[in-house]
Amino acid sequence: MPALITYRTQVQEDWVDYNGHLRDAFYLLIFSYATDALMERIGLDADSRGQSGHSLFTLEAHINYLHEVKLGSEVWVQTQIIGFDRKRLHVYHSLHRAGFDGELAASEQMLLHVDLAGPKSAPFSAQSQALLGQLLEQQQDLAAATYVKRVIGLPAVG
Repeated sequence: MPALITYRTQVQEDWVDYNGHLRDAFYLLIFSYATDALMERIGLDADSRGQSGHSLFTLEAHINYLHEVKLGSEVWVQTQIIGFDRKRLHVYHSLHRAGFDGELAASEQMLLHVDLAGPKSAPFSAQSQALLGQLLEQQQDLAAATYVKRVIGLPAVG
């Protein structure tokens, strides 16, 4: 399977800072829109969420800012399923643009399937589990995600 492209956009004027670069908060916005698109692929589109009362909540997100992204750049997000269990989904989003081979940014995320009536965690539906399984299987030949399981910290002094 070629890379799963979940979101495309042009960097907008109100998304850039005084240096003409994409502000850090807007990387997360772009990755959030990619998660929304992924939800549609796994049976959690707006209609399904309305009927089931279930959605995804972000438990944790790490962003690696790797290269500058400037005003007007056309960018896209590629999404890789790292793994999932009955209630959680581990994803890796990477930001790209034409003419640049590497990742501009990367976001590793842990998402939780939630029953909004609680709200409390809830198992994925059989349909969502099957669709996630298919995506995971289709992506098995993709290169391993680069920026996963990283920890922030300073080396010990002394």
